[in-house]
Amino acid sequence: MSGSAGGGPVVLDGGDRRCVQLLMELRRLTGDLAPGTVVHLIAADPAAPIDLPAWCHLTGHAYLGPVDDHAPRAAYGIAVAARPRATAADRPWHHG
Repeated sequence: MSGSAGGGPVVLDGGDRRCVQLLMELRRLTGDLAPGTVVHLIAADPAAPIDLPAWCHLTGHAYLGPVDDHAPRAAYGIAVAARPRATAADRPWHHG
């Protein structure tokens, strides 16, 4: 697996946005990344550890779990799938 051009993960800082907004941003971001790219999503939403694995299962991306690289903020790793299943742009938790 590879990250960005510099070799590290691509970081999406979700700040204090809710998971619904984060999933829409993550959906857009992963569409532009090469398969195998690792994304670190920084998320304060307490639903993130539940919603992210479910979204990855739905789309086919690999949920890598919590990562410590961004402590003390919570961050989660995702590996971009080669052929992810499409979701709706405005409802990324539904198949497109």
